Amino acid sequence: MEALAEDIASQTLEAGASDMPNLRVAEKPYHHGNLRKALIEAGLAVLEEVGHAGLTLRAVASRAGVSHAAPAHHFASAKGLLTVMATSAFARFEAALADGRAKTDPDPVSQIRVMGRVYLEFARAHPEQFRLMFTAAKLDWRDAELLAIARMTYRHLEEIARPAADAMGANSATARTNVEYLIWSVAHGFAHLAIEHQIPKPGAPVPTDVPDIGGLLFATAHRGQAGRVKRTKAATVTAGKRNLKPRKSKAERR
Repeated sequence: MEALAEDIASQTLEAGASDMPNLRVAEKPYHHGNLRKALIEAGLAVLEEVGHAGLTLRAVASRAGVSHAAPAHHFASAKGLLTVMATSAFARFEAALADGRAKTDPDPVSQIRVMGRVYLEFARAHPEQFRLMFTAAKLDWRDAELLAIARMTYRHLEEIARPAADAMGANSATARTNVEYLIWSVAHGFAHLAIEHQIPKPGAPVPTDVPDIGGLLFATAHRGQAGRVKRTKAATVTAGKRNLKPRKSKAERR
């Protein structure tokens, strides 16, 4: 009888439990504290893994741990996210340039050298970010923040190139810009070749610096100045000798 009573009580409790409302606390929907920042950080991580060609909003959302629709609240397209990511990369690159220049001797050759070193170090540490920063088709260059930080970064190049342009006698705006392009091309091109594993050539040591374009520019400028001085002196001596020659009279010239 006791066993039967226990069985009836057990069945009654189970039946009652099935009729009771579900008291389990419902899971709260996921809310990210700073979704925009999290998506940018996740995007940078995905970028370094698959490159900008393989980056999608879905992959970034998955990495950030949010729904696939979540990025649409902040970025209309992958291009919008890539633009913000490039802006973030430019900000870090500009800060590295400013820090490197501040810790380096102010002479022009040293300043050109440190710019090349920062270029190379940043490209090696963040190759996909470096590629993205200079891939115009993937970015919205109408974005005010991207334009502002890109111009701030280029200002370092203008300041670094100015003494070299002065030494080379590059006085026109076009000539000064060409000196900037020359220094930029060497720094950027060398860094790009390095991350594409085209440098060093077989058997050569791994470089830690960009070629000394600053030293070459100033050496060329000094040689040019020395050559001009030498030619000027030679012309002066020749003119002096010419003036020392006795002049023939009109009668003698006849």
